[in-house]
Amino acid sequence: MSEFYPPFKAACVQVNTSDDMAENIEEACQQARMAAMLGAELVLFPENVAMMTFGAEAIRANARVQGEHPAIPAFSALARELDIWLHGGTLAIKVGDKIANRAFVFSPDGEIAATYDKIHMFDVDLEGGESYRESATFSPGSETVMAQLPWGGLGLSTCYDVRFPYLYRALANRGATMLAVPAAFTVPTGQAHWHVLLRARAIENGCYVFAPGQTGTHAGGRQTYGHSLIIDPWGEVLEDAGEAPGIIIADIDPARVLQARAMVPSLTHTRDIS
Repeated sequence: MSEFYPPFKAACVQVNTSDDMAENIEEACQQARMAAMLGAELVLFPENVAMMTFGAEAIRANARVQGEHPAIPAFSALARELDIWLHGGTLAIKVGDKIANRAFVFSPDGEIAATYDKIHMFDVDLEGGESYRESATFSPGSETVMAQLPWGGLGLSTCYDVRFPYLYRALANRGATMLAVPAAFTVPTGQAHWHVLLRARAIENGCYVFAPGQTGTHAGGRQTYGHSLIIDPWGEVLEDAGEAPGIIIADIDPARVLQARAMVPSLTHTRDIS
């Protein structure tokens, strides 16, 4: 990594997505415009930014093939309009008889610079009766993806992926200096683990972490944790969005990656063990 990458501003958008796709797309775009007005050159949306609905059948009914999803041209035009790099959160994209939870990164010319399909599926029964079976509806990805931005490599991941450290080490070994973790984290797991997991991913890889999240109550009574975070490579929380919809923005200095990795050079000390 070059030490001459320039500083920049990054913003995470936190939203309370409903089951009205057009309304959700417009709200995300308006928040991104506010972030750009404040100087953000990289803006990140959360998981399921275009639709939060309830039940497998409703999810399938609202999924689209990639060429027909209305959020894609909207976010492409937004990146061009604002002259920003835009992580468009994740969208439900039809892939055969299942759905990919697919992240999109748009360049300032509106082109899709990278896509990533969420690898790890959240299948769990929680106390209080909540149950999630992502694998019944979604098709998992199988490849790590890094988008090359003007300030370094942005490693892509989504929500439940954050519990699998090997993914982030693989991204760091590929050259990632920043990690994106768009999410719709549940409230119980968010209260217990959100901050500590994201700080750990930053610390162990010497990377900035950008974690835009959903917040509040959604269709079917599902509740998400909020607390979108921007974390530096030493594990310091630079910004925490709390529980309200809105944006957080922080100054990002790529040189901090070099400093953190020099102080704790664990990326160079990995050993094969059996």
